[in-house]
Amino acid sequence: MGKNFKEQTGHKEKKEFIFQKKNYTFFFVGLAFIALGFILMSGGGSDDPNVFNEDIYSFRRIRLAPTLVLIGLGIEIYAILLNPHKKN
Repeated sequence: MGKNFKEQTGHKEKKEFIFQKKNYTFFFVGLAFIALGFILMSGGGSDDPNVFNEDIYSFRRIRLAPTLVLIGLGIEIYAILLNPHKKN
């Protein structure tokens, strides 16, 4: 009774990582998209609080940067759900 089922049947447990190189590649690409989105979103402020800078409403900060962040999050979800062990 001291041995578990795998030891009794003679099967060796094969330890393997859940994620493979393909998962990590997509993961880092997604991180790059998110980082680029946040970098593009930054700035546009004014040093003087009495002066309003219209640059904060630019296409880059309102449309492009959030879109890149959302695309990056989608790539991250894909990287997590990707099964590299699946046979074609």
